[in-house]
Order: sequence, then C-alpha cells, then structure tokens
Amino acid sequence: MEAEALAREVIAKLRHAGHQAWLVGGCVRDLLLGSKPKDFDIATDARPDRIMDLFPNSGRVGAHFGVVLVRNVFAQVEVATFRSDDDYQDGRRPSAVHFEADPRQDVLRRDFTINGLLMDPLTGEVLDTVGGRDDLRCGIVRAIGDPGRRFQEDHLRLLRAIRFAARLGFEIEPVTFDAICANHRLIAGVSAERIREELNRILTEGGARRGFELLDATGLLRVLLPEVAAMKGVAQPPQYHPEGDVWVHTLLLLEQLERPACTLAWGALLHDVGKPPTFRIEERIRFDGHVEAGVRLAHGILVRLRFSREALEEIEALIGNHMRFKDVFHMKDSTLKRFLRLPQFPEHLELHRLDCLASHRNLENYRFVKQKLAEYSAEHLKPSRILTGADLIAAGYSPGPLFTEILTAVEDAQLEGRVSTLGEALDMVRERWPRESPG
Repeated sequence: MEAEALAREVIAKLRHAGHQAWLVGGCVRDLLLGSKPKDFDIATDARPDRIMDLFPNSGRVGAHFGVVLVRNVFAQVEVATFRSDDDYQDGRRPSAVHFEADPRQDVLRRDFTINGLLMDPLTGEVLDTVGGRDDLRCGIVRAIGDPGRRFQEDHLRLLRAIRFAARLGFEIEPVTFDAICANHRLIAGVSAERIREELNRILTEGGARRGFELLDATGLLRVLLPEVAAMKGVAQPPQYHPEGDVWVHTLLLLEQLERPACTLAWGALLHDVGKPPTFRIEERIRFDGHVEAGVRLAHGILVRLRFSREALEEIEALIGNHMRFKDVFHMKDSTLKRFLRLPQFPEHLELHRLDCLASHRNLENYRFVKQKLAEYSAEHLKPSRILTGADLIAAGYSPGPLFTEILTAVEDAQLEGRVSTLGEALDMVRERWPRESPG
C-alpha cells in the first residue's frame, strides 16, 4: 500500500533526524483489528517548520494546529505535531493549541481510547496510555477522560461514537453513552455538511441498523431526522408487513445493507418516510399518497443536509419509483421498458429486493424484472428513434407542443413492436392526428 509505505518512510526519516514519530489514531486501531486503514496519520514532536524542512514537497493544511501534508507521486500522509488544546469555543476547534514534546499529552486531547493508540510501524510497538488496547479487545467505545467534556469540545464526536460502535460492532461504555444522551442536543450546532458525512458513513460502512438504533436510543435521531423518528409506532397492514411498524421495517431493511452506494442507503432509509403523515384507517390501514409525501419530505431532508443536486435527484427517484414494482406484471411493454431504463436502475431493483426481504419476502416481481433485464438488450430498452421532429416537419406538420405527444406515442408503439419503420410510424401519425396533415 503506497500510503503505508510513505508513512514508514516519513517516520524513519523523522526518527533519523532525532525526533519521535508514531502512527496515530484510526490507522492504528484498524491495523490492530486486522483491517485495512483508509489513511495513515503520523504524530511527532517535530515542529511544523522542521517537518517542512525535512520534506520539501509538503504543504501545511492546518498551520494553526501543526498539521503538515507530506506527499509523493503515489500517496500522502498527514503529519501533526504533538499538541494540547485550550478550551473549545465553537463546538469544533480549540481556541488555541500548544505544541508538546510528550506524546501522552497529545493523546489526552483525542476522542476515544481506541483512537488514542500510537504505533511504531517499523517494530510493531504500541504506545497505549489510555487503555485503548483493552477496549479494542473488549469491543468498547470509551471517551478519553471526561466524556461530557469530550463531547462539549467537539459536538461531532456524538455521531462519531455511534459510527464506531455500529461499524465495529462495539458497545458504548455506559458513562460515555450517558454523556451522549445528556449532550445530544449539541448536535444541532454542527454544520449540515459534517452531519451529512457522518450519517453517510453510518449508512454505508456497515452496521447501519445498529447505528440508527443507537441514534434513536441517544436522542440524536429526533434532533437530526425527526421525519425518520416519526416512523416509530406507525402500524402497517399485517398482510403486507408482518414484521411490524414502519420503523421496524426500515431497520430490517438497513440491516441488509452491505456497504451500499450512498444514494441507495438513503433511499433505503427514506423510502417510507411519507407513511407517518399519510397514515389512516379505512377498513384497513392505508397510506394513500405516501410516495408523493415521501418525496417531498425527503427533498426537505436532503436540502437541509446539503446534498448535491445529483444525489438528491437519485434518492428522490428511488423513493418516487419504489412502489412501481408491484405493477410490473401488468405494465404495457412500453411502460415496462421505460421503467427498466431509468437512470441507475440497478439501485431501484436492489431497493425493491431489500424492501421485499424486510417485509413479505415475496421476490416474484423481483425475479420477473431480472428475467426481463436478461431478455432485453440496450437496443430493446431504448431503440434508435424511427421518427423525429424533422420527419414530422417534412411530412407537413407544424412544430409545437403536440410534437412531444406524437413522438412519445410513436416511441411507445416502437417499444411494443407495433411499428418498426419510418413509413409505419408516419401512417400511424396520419391516422391518429389527421387534422395536422396538410390539405
């Protein structure tokens, strides 16, 4: 791995120059757990200017905090000077930092014991001053020092604790858990972008169901996603949903996610978000209009969390189309083919599969669609047009809004095999829209 090799080189060079240098944080945690780290971070007693001197191709990414980015052609690593922090005044950053010579001081400012380990990658030696190795062995997420203070320093740590517990399958140590509950309202002060990224990771890194159960248990869900929290206790028709209420159904769906795309994960979470406001009982439980309500609610959530337009449109499409699978056996060929050629259709199909497995477990419609996808080539789903607007003008038709209706009808006929040539298409048009013909 290029980043690991670069980290080893940087540590070796720092030590050769007379400095302390260790791998630190999440990469050490992941290495000890036998998983592949995404990034490699280094902590050292070398000051930023000294790091810049030793690594001329580096650049400062956090000068105030003593962070230098060292890079080569293939990879980059962050190198941070040991430091202690003054009080945090904005729920995110300390008001001032002090460079330190002792790595123990650097560890004490960090969030959780499992992220407070240092490692020498050259020898495998681990420096543990906060009991992180024991917590790793026991599967515990525990704040370093006073949990309440840690969460008041950086409010995003409330979500990070949930993410680590969910992804790693760990328990949150009771005092730390109680501190999350006591401070959960602080999360409202965190920027939408930072919240979005943590929620994305909870949904996509593994353990999504556990993550959302913990969000609910700590009170964070009601602050961040009240529309999702509203699913709890909303009953569903037992003939279609023997598993229970909308919240239980959604948790069962999240449980099946295996490192999904972000859009699919949010589609899974929000596909039934329109059910609570549309719940009514008339002979049986009904959710009339829940798809449309769900798209509106999801739009508000996604805008609030500042998703990109592309992601927002895809997630809304997943929600808006998820009930169409129940009709696939009765769709005209043209309707079915238009459905199957939706952008990112594999995500629509996977959401349907997960939806079924989290409820009645009947995959008949899923298998039918899979069969049709195997039968149809790309040309079957979206054949080249046999009639264009230019053809209509040449045939004497005047451009206008009717063109869209005509071209759509001809494409439907083409998809259904009723026309296959330009001549057949024009005959169809002249028969259905004779008043538009010349003379």
